[in-house]
Amino acid sequence: MAGARTVSNDLSVHARLLCALGLLAVLAFPRSATAEEVLRWGGDAEGGAPFVEADPSNADVVRGFDVEVAEEIARRLGRKAEFVQVTYASIDQSVERGDFEIGLSGVEDTGPRRSEHSTTLPYFEFREVLTVRAGDRERVKALTDLSGKPVGTLGGTMAYDLLTKQQSKFGYEVVSYDDDVHPYSDVVNGRLYGVVLDHIIAARAERRQTGLFTHPEAIARGHYVGVLAKNQSALRDRVDDALRGMMRDGTLEKILRKWAIWDDQQKQLFDRIVGGEVPPAFTIAGEEAARKPTMSEQVRSYLPAIFRAALITIALSCASMLLAIVLGLVVASGRVYGGRIVKAIFTGYVELMRGTPLLLQLFVIYYGLASVVRLPAFVAACVGLGLNYAAFESEIYRGALEAVPKGQLEAARTLGLTERQVFRLIRAPQALRIALPPMTNDFVALLKDSSLVSVITVVELTKETSIFAANIGSWFLPGAICAALYLLMSLPLARLARRLEARWKAAGT
Repeated sequence: MAGARTVSNDLSVHARLLCALGLLAVLAFPRSATAEEVLRWGGDAEGGAPFVEADPSNADVVRGFDVEVAEEIARRLGRKAEFVQVTYASIDQSVERGDFEIGLSGVEDTGPRRSEHSTTLPYFEFREVLTVRAGDRERVKALTDLSGKPVGTLGGTMAYDLLTKQQSKFGYEVVSYDDDVHPYSDVVNGRLYGVVLDHIIAARAERRQTGLFTHPEAIARGHYVGVLAKNQSALRDRVDDALRGMMRDGTLEKILRKWAIWDDQQKQLFDRIVGGEVPPAFTIAGEEAARKPTMSEQVRSYLPAIFRAALITIALSCASMLLAIVLGLVVASGRVYGGRIVKAIFTGYVELMRGTPLLLQLFVIYYGLASVVRLPAFVAACVGLGLNYAAFESEIYRGALEAVPKGQLEAARTLGLTERQVFRLIRAPQALRIALPPMTNDFVALLKDSSLVSVITVVELTKETSIFAANIGSWFLPGAICAALYLLMSLPLARLARRLEARWKAAGT
């Protein structure tokens, strides 16, 4: 026992010595870059130059004028900038969650954003401009010339808000996109008659793609700001001081000139801010933004659009499932009854559809085949979902057909029934009972997967909800409404399937 106590005392002495040495090391050596010395900032590299983009020579590095603004702000705060990738529509929610301290990626200065978050001083003034096909530059000069025509923009932006507010006045159709590249390609290929977005985005599109013309007149004016969490007003004030310093000493002008986006508008903006003026948050045709509506007013204003989007989701899901069932039956029958070549073709189709992402298939059908066949967005969505789910449905039907006992089939043939009669009277009824539960599951899954079609401009329930959430600066209430509507759509279907299953099971016994 004495020996054990001696060993224990020795270990205790050693432990104390290690703790003391560790404390001395912490006190003696300065810390390297810690979490407090890093300024984490969020942006969307998918948006591309001149905001934030991956460096072509090194994909792990981002570049752009917002990148340089963030780095200069961090330097003036005595920190090191660290980039965090986030989708543009999620910047506000992510900054409130604490994923990063400041969002800088062409973030627009709006009334709701100012009230829901801490926003910096504006550091760039942009114009909302109209881009059309080069051949239409004389015929389409303003929104008044687009009555009855589709006009594209980026969802959840000031341009989207502007277009939807004036839609009833001018009579055009607003088409929402998840990116700022495809709207311009759709103008060239004839799907759109115009695009309304920021002038620097339009300029980039003209450099990237021929056949476009941008009218220089401003439909509206706005500003880019940094966005911080609501409780980060102290850090926001320090960032504002850094921005003023960058405007005063010419650093910000140098950054903007480097990226070829400097003009007289920026000089006037800088002079106003250095002089103590804070520009208004949102300007349409020279008017300041109206009073911020209450939450209940915003919900009431969005509910009609949410319900319309839910109807689109239902129609899209039903049409796609019908196509999937019909095509799935054809594929399953071919794999069960067809010859070697037919089986090989259908097997290849099934493996292709199941082995590649649905999102990729939608892009190929809508954009990739545009030079061959220009499908409307809703039709392309139905075809994409239908073709994808047909592969899965065919496996369900094939498994159900092959699950029918072969003895029953042989007995029916012995009694003189033709192969068609065997299928109609013996095989198909039993296979249907087997296939019904997984068919129902697939329909519910398709209902939810329909949210992916927003990438090809179909504004279904989830897309409309994301626009709603982006405009009010919160996902909680829009998400709850969206979830409730999906449940209302899916639960009755599941209940009906269970009743049919129970009835057929009772009839079978």
